[in-house]
Amino acid sequence: MVVLVYLGRFWHGCFVRPWGYWSAIMALSIGSAYYFGLLGTYWALTGEFTRWGGHLLGALGVNTHTLGYFHIIGLHGTPLDRIDGMMLLGMFAGVFCASAWAGSLRFVWFASYQQALRAFVGGVLAGFGARLGMGCNLASFLTGIPQFSLHAWFFTVATLLGVYGGVKVCAHACDLGTQGYSVPLGRGLGVVIFIFVLAWIAYGALFSNAKLACALGFGLGFGFIVARAQICFTNAFRDLFLWGKSGMVCALVVGMMVSSIGVFSYINLGVPPKIMWASPGIFLGGLLFGLGIVLAGGCECGWMYKAMQGQAHFIVVGVGNIVGASLVALSWDHYASWITNYPKINLLRVFGKLEGLALHFGLLLLLLLGVLGIAYAKTRSKPL
Repeated sequence: MVVLVYLGRFWHGCFVRPWGYWSAIMALSIGSAYYFGLLGTYWALTGEFTRWGGHLLGALGVNTHTLGYFHIIGLHGTPLDRIDGMMLLGMFAGVFCASAWAGSLRFVWFASYQQALRAFVGGVLAGFGARLGMGCNLASFLTGIPQFSLHAWFFTVATLLGVYGGVKVCAHACDLGTQGYSVPLGRGLGVVIFIFVLAWIAYGALFSNAKLACALGFGLGFGFIVARAQICFTNAFRDLFLWGKSGMVCALVVGMMVSSIGVFSYINLGVPPKIMWASPGIFLGGLLFGLGIVLAGGCECGWMYKAMQGQAHFIVVGVGNIVGASLVALSWDHYASWITNYPKINLLRVFGKLEGLALHFGLLLLLLLGVLGIAYAKTRSKPL
């Protein structure tokens, strides 16, 4: 009997009660550094969503071979042949299992058709901005800045400005309905999917492609942690600008510091970082992305775990993300020079490894102090 009580407490603590975001973000940051070192790329989502859009465009008769954007990000094979594709499938499995075991599966319809329209428009803006800026809240923030690429700073500053503008214009645009229908047998289905993915990982590691199996495993872990701690960059930034709540943003900045140490070590071992163009186009992409995630009510991480819980709003946000990313691929050749004619600036190469590392941590410290300053000013302005 005592054993059952302890098992029940363990289950509730690990799989039902939400995790603390500080420990979760540290785990994600450390995991992303290992992901970079072992697989040679950063943890990112919207690039693969763009490839999914490319496959859909191809099925509709568009000659994707002539689209310059796919020459940059690649469109070979299927999601099962790509590291990003397998990681993303693992993430969907991870967020679903975490939601199922927590009893959070609950189909929720829209409160209004206006809400559905906002979800789609916000998703399109976020998807378009992310791919115009060659990243998202992951590829150009949590895991992009630790790559020591100046473009990630352009995108991050612009995203913060876009979120601030979005908060001023539509802070409460995404109030969701509370009516929903519980999904029966959710926990059992989560167990089945979890066992299936583990078997897939084991088979791939032993008999097929170990790197793809590794990507699937990382995705499973990333997704599970994101859903258990309910990590959403939109909520973090919005709460900072609305109420001065700085905890999650501070955790994200510290997480980038932690991840930077691991990435720097792997770079010294010969793993090349991902460096993109430091251009005005990147800045514009960040602005659109910041505005879009506020309008949509969730970033890539946020809409993924909420969509897998059954919230129709965020399913539409995800569709909008793919549409927006696909629009960049279709229109890229008309303005590519506005982005690609600018240099790719690696802070470690321009300033030297140690000097660049010092500058990098100095910028992160300034970002952290700026977040704390915004929080302090916001709380000071509240009426007593």
